[in-house]
Amino acid sequence: MKKKLAEITSVLFGWGVYIGLFAGGLAALGYAIALIIGGGPGEAGYALARFIQRTYFPFLVRIVSVSVMLGLVSMYLSGQKALTMVTDKEEANKDIADSKKQGGEAAPEAKP
Repeated sequence: MKKKLAEITSVLFGWGVYIGLFAGGLAALGYAIALIIGGGPGEAGYALARFIQRTYFPFLVRIVSVSVMLGLVSMYLSGQKALTMVTDKEEANKDIADSKKQGGEAAPEAKP
């Protein structure tokens, strides 16, 4: 059950990231169009930029926030420890051991 829920939340997180990146690109394109159209208060370029700032971005931030929450839930349920230094240290120790097996000299380990 936990594994299935982790897979579902991981897929939802992936789609949330995809949607967030796409929506961010649309915002950049919208700002570029607003810059090209130009104009002061009350004109089309100004109105487009204000729409993006006041309506579109808050909606986008909510979507991305929910997506990040789903990603964290997925990591918790699957037991991933991607946000810890322990994973990096384990990988470094493995690389050192592999290097020693191949006969190469490894750099001495740094002590914290």
